[in-house]
Amino acid sequence: MPASLRPEPERPSPATRELMLWRRGDPGAAERLLPLVYAELRGLAGGIFRGQRADQTLQPTALVHEAFLRLVDQENLSVNDRAHFRSLAAQAMRQILTDHARRRRARKRGGDRERSTLVEPPTPEGGEGLDLLALDEVLAKLERLDARQHRIVELRFFAGLEMEEIALVLDTSKSTVEREWRAARAWLGARLRERSGG
Repeated sequence: MPASLRPEPERPSPATRELMLWRRGDPGAAERLLPLVYAELRGLAGGIFRGQRADQTLQPTALVHEAFLRLVDQENLSVNDRAHFRSLAAQAMRQILTDHARRRRARKRGGDRERSTLVEPPTPEGGEGLDLLALDEVLAKLERLDARQHRIVELRFFAGLEMEEIALVLDTSKSTVEREWRAARAWLGARLRERSGG
């Protein structure tokens, strides 16, 4: 095929370019990357915080900045693409929220546990606040039982990725992701109900 008839290769987005530079060790890439992904991460954090209690002390903006700083401070962090970056950011946000809930519980000496209404709770009821510490413990059990289901929950629940995006990240089919997501939600819902005595 003549060169003039070959389709132009798709140009990566500015954020993807900066991710690639960051991956190659460019020290300024992280600083240039934050404004490019900030709105997306802020939206993700806002979704995680939707319906939170009024006395929540950790705000979405602080969560975004802390998650981003955790990511850029990691040595040998390998980021493949924007969806992968988003999933890593979601993991960081989950760790920050869980750490924050543990600190609050320790200060209250076993008082009210930190509750949060997340984007798409795995419980059938769907509208109630979730105990973040209970969720973290149940997710840790799921990870030991089925690492792929755990990853799907994390990508969907915390990163807010669509099924197609999760399939790309995990290099599997959309139908597999959907099947595993349904199974994981059912398992998580049952474990959370057991913990709450429901």
